[in-house]
Amino acid sequence: MMILLIRRKWILGSVVFLLTAATVLSFYAKPPAVAALSYIQLPKSEMIILDAGHGGSDGGAVSADGTPESGINLAIAQRLQDFFALMGRETMLTRTSAASLADPDSTTLRQEKVSDTKNRVALINSVSGGSLISIHQNTLPGHPSVHGAQVFYGKTATSDVRARSVQEALNSAVNQGNEKASKPIGSDIYIMAHVSCPAILVECGFLSNSSETKLLLDPVYQTKLAVAIGCGYLQYG
Repeated sequence: MMILLIRRKWILGSVVFLLTAATVLSFYAKPPAVAALSYIQLPKSEMIILDAGHGGSDGGAVSADGTPESGINLAIAQRLQDFFALMGRETMLTRTSAASLADPDSTTLRQEKVSDTKNRVALINSVSGGSLISIHQNTLPGHPSVHGAQVFYGKTATSDVRARSVQEALNSAVNQGNEKASKPIGSDIYIMAHVSCPAILVECGFLSNSSETKLLLDPVYQTKLAVAIGCGYLQYG
Protein backbone atom coordinates (compact mmCIF):
# COMPACT_ATOMS: atom_id res chain seq x y z
CA MET A 1 0.00 0.00 0.00
CA MET A 2 2.81 2.40 0.92
CA ILE A 3 4.60 1.65 -2.37
CA LEU A 4 1.41 2.40 -4.31
CA LEU A 5 0.94 5.72 -2.50
CA ILE A 6 4.53 6.75 -3.15
CA ARG A 7 4.23 5.76 -6.82
CA ARG A 8 0.94 7.65 -7.17
CA LYS A 9 2.49 10.75 -5.58
CA TRP A 10 5.50 10.51 -7.93
CA ILE A 11 3.26 10.16 -11.01
CA LEU A 12 1.10 13.11 -9.92
CA GLY A 13 4.19 15.25 -9.36
CA SER A 14 5.53 14.33 -12.79
CA VAL A 15 2.22 15.19 -14.46
CA VAL A 16 2.05 18.56 -12.69
CA PHE A 17 5.62 19.35 -13.75
CA LEU A 18 4.99 18.41 -17.38
CA LEU A 19 1.72 20.36 -17.58
CA THR A 20 3.32 23.44 -16.07
CA ALA A 21 6.33 23.08 -18.33
CA ALA A 22 4.11 22.73 -21.39
CA THR A 23 2.22 25.90 -20.48
CA VAL A 24 5.30 28.03 -19.97
CA LEU A 25 7.12 26.45 -22.92
CA SER A 26 4.75 28.43 -25.12
CA PHE A 27 6.86 31.42 -24.05
CA TYR A 28 10.00 29.57 -25.14
CA ALA A 29 8.53 28.84 -28.55
CA LYS A 30 7.18 32.36 -29.07
CA PRO A 31 8.66 35.07 -26.80
CA PRO A 32 6.02 37.71 -26.00
CA ALA A 33 5.99 40.94 -27.96
CA VAL A 34 6.61 42.90 -24.77
CA ALA A 35 10.16 41.53 -24.72
CA ALA A 36 11.01 43.20 -28.05
CA LEU A 37 14.42 41.55 -27.97
CA SER A 38 16.56 39.89 -30.62
CA TYR A 39 16.92 36.37 -29.21
CA ILE A 40 20.03 34.23 -29.54
CA GLN A 41 19.82 30.63 -28.40
CA LEU A 42 22.16 29.59 -25.60
CA PRO A 43 25.01 27.34 -26.84
CA LYS A 44 24.22 23.69 -26.09
CA SER A 45 27.79 23.05 -24.97
CA GLU A 46 27.50 25.47 -22.05
CA MET A 47 27.40 23.92 -18.57
CA ILE A 48 24.67 25.67 -16.56
CA ILE A 49 25.59 25.89 -12.88
CA LEU A 50 22.58 26.13 -10.57
CA ASP A 51 23.33 27.63 -7.19
CA ALA A 52 20.73 27.25 -4.42
CA GLY A 53 21.63 30.14 -2.14
CA HIS A 54 22.54 29.64 1.53
CA GLY A 55 22.29 26.29 3.34
CA GLY A 56 23.48 24.70 6.56
CA SER A 57 23.24 27.03 9.56
CA ASP A 58 22.76 29.97 7.18
CA GLY A 59 19.09 29.89 6.25
CA GLY A 60 19.16 33.25 4.50
CA ALA A 61 16.05 35.41 4.54
CA VAL A 62 13.27 34.21 6.88
CA SER A 63 9.50 34.68 6.56
CA ALA A 64 7.27 35.93 9.37
CA ASP A 65 6.38 32.34 10.26
CA GLY A 66 10.04 31.31 10.43
CA THR A 67 10.46 29.71 6.99
CA PRO A 68 14.07 30.15 5.78
CA GLU A 69 14.80 30.73 2.12
CA SER A 70 17.47 28.01 1.87
CA GLY A 71 14.99 25.15 1.44
CA ILE A 72 12.90 27.07 -1.10
CA ASN A 73 16.05 27.94 -3.05
CA LEU A 74 17.03 24.27 -3.30
CA ALA A 75 13.52 23.19 -4.35
CA ILE A 76 13.42 25.74 -7.18
CA ALA A 77 16.99 24.94 -8.27
CA GLN A 78 16.13 21.23 -8.45
CA ARG A 79 13.04 21.96 -10.53
CA LEU A 80 15.16 24.16 -12.78
CA GLN A 81 17.57 21.26 -13.19
CA ASP A 82 14.63 19.04 -14.18
CA PHE A 83 13.56 21.61 -16.78
CA PHE A 84 17.02 21.87 -18.32
CA ALA A 85 17.27 18.06 -18.39
CA LEU A 86 13.95 18.01 -20.27
CA MET A 87 15.50 20.44 -22.75
CA GLY A 88 18.64 18.32 -23.12
CA ARG A 89 20.97 20.75 -21.35
CA GLU A 90 23.80 19.85 -18.99
CA THR A 91 23.67 21.26 -15.48
CA MET A 92 25.26 20.93 -12.07
CA LEU A 93 24.03 21.98 -8.64
CA THR A 94 26.40 23.67 -6.19
CA ARG A 95 24.54 21.87 -3.40
CA THR A 96 22.11 18.97 -3.45
CA SER A 97 21.04 18.88 0.19
CA ALA A 98 20.28 21.20 3.10
CA ALA A 99 23.99 21.31 3.99
CA SER A 100 26.21 24.21 2.98
CA LEU A 101 29.57 23.97 1.23
CA ALA A 102 31.46 25.19 4.29
CA ASP A 103 34.59 23.43 5.49
CA PRO A 104 33.93 20.99 8.37
CA ASP A 105 36.14 22.97 10.73
CA SER A 106 33.91 26.09 10.52
CA THR A 107 32.75 26.58 14.11
CA THR A 108 30.79 29.87 13.97
CA LEU A 109 28.05 31.07 11.63
CA ARG A 110 30.34 33.75 10.24
CA GLN A 111 33.09 31.20 9.54
CA GLU A 112 30.55 28.92 7.87
CA LYS A 113 29.25 31.75 5.65
CA VAL A 114 32.75 32.83 4.60
CA SER A 115 33.89 29.27 3.94
CA ASP A 116 30.70 28.42 2.07
CA THR A 117 30.87 31.40 -0.28
CA LYS A 118 34.57 30.92 -1.02
CA ASN A 119 34.05 27.22 -1.74
CA ARG A 120 31.13 28.03 -4.04
CA VAL A 121 33.24 30.48 -6.00
CA ALA A 122 36.05 27.93 -6.30
CA LEU A 123 33.59 25.28 -7.51
CA ILE A 124 31.95 27.59 -10.04
CA ASN A 125 35.27 28.88 -11.40
CA SER A 126 36.55 25.32 -11.79
CA VAL A 127 33.96 24.68 -14.52
CA SER A 128 35.24 25.53 -17.98
CA GLY A 129 32.71 27.20 -20.26
CA GLY A 130 30.03 27.44 -17.63
CA SER A 131 27.45 30.01 -16.61
CA LEU A 132 25.70 30.64 -13.30
CA ILE A 133 22.10 30.98 -12.14
CA SER A 134 21.93 31.66 -8.41
CA ILE A 135 18.51 31.21 -6.79
CA HIS A 136 17.47 33.32 -3.80
CA GLN A 137 14.46 34.84 -2.02
CA ASN A 138 14.12 38.49 -1.07
CA THR A 139 12.79 40.21 2.03
CA LEU A 140 11.75 43.74 2.93
CA PRO A 141 10.08 43.53 6.37
CA GLY A 142 9.26 47.23 6.52
CA HIS A 143 7.23 46.98 3.30
CA PRO A 144 5.21 43.74 3.44
CA SER A 145 3.18 44.59 0.32
CA VAL A 146 6.23 44.49 -1.97
CA HIS A 147 6.31 41.32 -4.07
CA GLY A 148 7.51 39.82 -7.34
CA ALA A 149 10.54 38.19 -8.93
CA GLN A 150 13.58 40.22 -9.97
CA VAL A 151 16.84 39.34 -11.68
CA PHE A 152 20.27 40.80 -10.93
CA TYR A 153 23.41 40.34 -12.97
CA GLY A 154 27.16 40.30 -12.45
CA LYS A 155 29.90 42.18 -14.26
CA THR A 156 30.98 39.37 -16.60
CA ALA A 157 30.19 39.49 -20.33
CA THR A 158 26.61 38.64 -21.41
CA SER A 159 25.37 38.55 -17.80
CA ASP A 160 23.22 41.62 -18.42
CA VAL A 161 21.48 40.29 -21.54
CA ARG A 162 20.82 36.93 -19.90
CA ALA A 163 19.28 38.71 -16.91
CA ARG A 164 17.12 40.86 -19.15
CA SER A 165 15.79 37.81 -20.99
CA VAL A 166 15.01 35.94 -17.76
CA GLN A 167 13.35 39.05 -16.31
CA GLU A 168 11.09 39.33 -19.36
CA ALA A 169 10.09 35.67 -18.93
CA LEU A 170 9.33 36.16 -15.23
CA ASN A 171 7.36 39.33 -15.94
CA SER A 172 5.18 37.35 -18.36
CA ALA A 173 4.81 34.32 -16.08
CA VAL A 174 4.48 35.68 -12.53
CA ASN A 175 4.88 39.47 -12.53
CA GLN A 176 1.95 40.57 -14.69
CA GLY A 177 0.87 44.02 -13.52
CA ASN A 178 3.97 44.15 -11.32
CA GLU A 179 6.69 44.10 -13.97
CA LYS A 180 10.27 44.67 -12.88
CA ALA A 181 13.54 45.46 -14.64
CA SER A 182 16.76 43.49 -14.27
CA LYS A 183 19.53 45.36 -12.44
CA PRO A 184 23.29 45.13 -11.86
CA ILE A 185 24.11 43.57 -8.51
CA GLY A 186 26.16 45.30 -5.84
CA SER A 187 29.86 44.52 -5.48
CA ASP A 188 29.20 43.39 -1.89
CA ILE A 189 27.64 40.11 -3.08
CA TYR A 190 30.80 37.99 -2.86
CA ILE A 191 29.89 35.15 -5.20
CA MET A 192 28.65 37.39 -7.99
CA ALA A 193 31.69 39.66 -7.64
CA HIS A 194 34.23 36.83 -7.83
CA VAL A 195 32.96 34.33 -10.40
CA SER A 196 34.56 34.47 -13.84
CA CYS A 197 31.59 33.18 -15.88
CA PRO A 198 28.36 34.87 -16.98
CA ALA A 199 26.21 35.08 -13.84
CA ILE A 200 22.71 36.08 -12.81
CA LEU A 201 21.00 36.01 -9.43
CA VAL A 202 17.23 35.52 -9.30
CA GLU A 203 15.28 36.80 -6.30
CA CYS A 204 12.17 34.69 -6.85
CA GLY A 205 9.92 36.56 -4.43
CA PHE A 206 9.58 38.26 -1.06
CA LEU A 207 9.36 36.23 2.14
CA SER A 208 8.26 39.43 3.87
CA ASN A 209 5.02 39.19 1.89
CA SER A 210 2.82 36.51 3.49
CA SER A 211 0.80 35.82 0.33
CA GLU A 212 3.91 35.42 -1.79
CA THR A 213 5.51 33.20 0.86
CA LYS A 214 2.60 30.76 0.47
CA LEU A 215 3.16 30.73 -3.28
CA LEU A 216 6.90 30.20 -2.92
CA LEU A 217 6.23 27.12 -0.76
CA ASP A 218 3.85 25.67 -3.38
CA PRO A 219 5.56 23.04 -5.60
CA VAL A 220 3.41 24.02 -8.59
CA TYR A 221 4.43 27.68 -8.28
CA GLN A 222 8.06 26.64 -7.79
CA THR A 223 7.83 24.73 -11.07
CA LYS A 224 6.27 27.74 -12.78
CA LEU A 225 9.17 29.90 -11.61
CA ALA A 226 11.73 27.30 -12.68
CA VAL A 227 10.29 26.90 -16.17
CA ALA A 228 10.05 30.67 -16.67
CA ILE A 229 13.67 31.12 -15.59
CA GLY A 230 14.75 28.27 -17.83
CA CYS A 231 12.83 29.56 -20.85
CA GLY A 232 14.28 33.02 -20.48
CA TYR A 233 17.79 31.69 -19.98
CA LEU A 234 17.82 29.41 -23.00
CA GLN A 235 17.12 32.37 -25.24
CA TYR A 236 18.84 35.64 -24.62
CA GLY A 237 19.72 38.61 -26.75
